[in-house]
Amino acid sequence: VKAYVGGPDFQFFQYDMVSRGRRQIGSTAKPFLYTLAMEQPGDEFTPQTMMQNTQPVYNGWAPRNGRGGGGYISLLNALTTSNNWISARLIHALGPEQLVKKERMFGITGYMEPTLRVAKDFPQVKFENITGYKQTANVATANARHYEGRYLSGIAAARMSKTGVAGFVAGFPIPEVVQGINAFALGMRSVNPQAQVKVVWLNAWFDPAREREAAMTLMDQGADVLSFQVASTAVMAAAQERGKMAIAFHSDMRKDGPDAQLLAVTHHWGGYYAQRAQAVRNGTWQSGDFWGGVKDGMIKVEHFGPKLPQAVRDEVLARQQDMAQGRLQPFQAGKQPIRDNQGNVRIPAGSSLSDAEKNQMNWLVEGVIGSVQ
Repeated sequence: VKAYVGGPDFQFFQYDMVSRGRRQIGSTAKPFLYTLAMEQPGDEFTPQTMMQNTQPVYNGWAPRNGRGGGGYISLLNALTTSNNWISARLIHALGPEQLVKKERMFGITGYMEPTLRVAKDFPQVKFENITGYKQTANVATANARHYEGRYLSGIAAARMSKTGVAGFVAGFPIPEVVQGINAFALGMRSVNPQAQVKVVWLNAWFDPAREREAAMTLMDQGADVLSFQVASTAVMAAAQERGKMAIAFHSDMRKDGPDAQLLAVTHHWGGYYAQRAQAVRNGTWQSGDFWGGVKDGMIKVEHFGPKLPQAVRDEVLARQQDMAQGRLQPFQAGKQPIRDNQGNVRIPAGSSLSDAEKNQMNWLVEGVIGSVQ
């Protein structure tokens, strides 16, 4: 695959968008997608492969810009004309997670490095990179302590579980997700020391069909409460369908699980954004790294479902208040050390993890069935 990303045909418009442009167009991803297709075994995809040139629809979503319509078009022609319909069909056939892996092989890592490059071109502009970890004079970073809400939700899960087994459908094994799984398990085991959390990794953030399949598998394996860190409501809907329970993430999902939802772990960015915007207006903005949690109002457990008894709600809210006051820290060991699921001591008795150690977390706590591989 030979590609020039620059908008108009370079033969007529000789401005190199790759090396001179300050931003890239969305079709930058297409050469990687077509490279992935050409690398498939056998002759499944070649430049001469013909694909249906009509607008596909996936879960109610349809791409625009199909470049014509009707009949069939070769992959060579589709890439040359930047046909979005064919690109959508290829992603559907190959899987979005495979495209992400291919892009990472080429060194594409996310939004952080592009943010730093753009910030260098616009030194007078202040940038806030949420979940980033590199700062410059005009780039600040921030994140929320999602794991705090996970711990609190684990308390509710353990109180409600009859099997003592919960399931966790996870996206990628990055520290933020691993923190959440571990905190959820520690919250459960603070109530039921024998509780287990079974994990299924999808290596994708958004794949409703596979999210549902993973949820069904976990319930078949004895999980009667589900948690997740993926981007759809498929897990909640699966729990509703099977008469099980689930923890919502990011938002209230009672529309999809009116009976299944126990509570929601929610994130609140408005206060932080308002404060940072006001600092810019006041001329007091400074770069830095902020990691806010329950005490900052950035993480809450709320939107309790009908199955959760008032006594459990009160208990969870009391622990949330303890967390806000600094009396409860998920990754702080008491009289006994906290071990990983291989038996190794990870947090000695009476000790706690530093933020730096949390952000390097690559192990699963005792009670979690699975690995980070």
